[in-house]
Amino acid sequence: MTLFFLVAAVLIFLQLRSVLGRRTGNEKPPVDPFARSTSNPAGSTEEDKVVTLAKRDDAEPENRYAAIDAFAAPETALNTQLRQIADVDPSFSPKEFLKGARIAYEMIVMAFAAGDRKTLKGLLSRDVFEGFDAAITERERRGELLKSTFVGIDRADIVSASVKDNEELLTVKIISQLISATYDKNGELIDGDAENVGEVNDIWTFARDIRSRDPNWKLIATESEQ
Repeated sequence: MTLFFLVAAVLIFLQLRSVLGRRTGNEKPPVDPFARSTSNPAGSTEEDKVVTLAKRDDAEPENRYAAIDAFAAPETALNTQLRQIADVDPSFSPKEFLKGARIAYEMIVMAFAAGDRKTLKGLLSRDVFEGFDAAITERERRGELLKSTFVGIDRADIVSASVKDNEELLTVKIISQLISATYDKNGELIDGDAENVGEVNDIWTFARDIRSRDPNWKLIATESEQ
């Protein structure tokens, strides 16, 4: 991996901000926006540790382009980029990818809050895992406790795609709703809000090695939208 590895150093200092984004002050009552079989990502079984974001069944060119054209208007930059992904990964479906990205997002956010390194290691690139691990270690050193409740995802959109150095790269903008609060070793609230829902804006980049038969993608970069 040679792309986007600015996360590791940043996470140590920004901790929750770099992983969960920022609160905008727009509060909404908790909702249950999704109902799927993976209802407990942070407590998932071993088989759930890596999320498959796109299946790799064979597909005819016209069929895979039809899926791309239905997702992004023809002759737009995003359409062209997604067609490049489909050219090297004939089974790629943007809709199926986003379904997987939503699941992965929730699993990663909740695993970070819980300090679940085992789950994170299966979902992150080595560089990003090292950054997350450093942030968790620092939190543990201070005796702090992060409590998060995942309310749901308002929007998840692919904003760019590319193929570089034998990797498929897809960047997703995710707007989610979370309740997040950090407590010090004495149990005092030092950051966040334990009751109100905050809107979080993140931009995450996923990658997959084109040469690999493994259909799974991993998170290689996180960024909080300002």
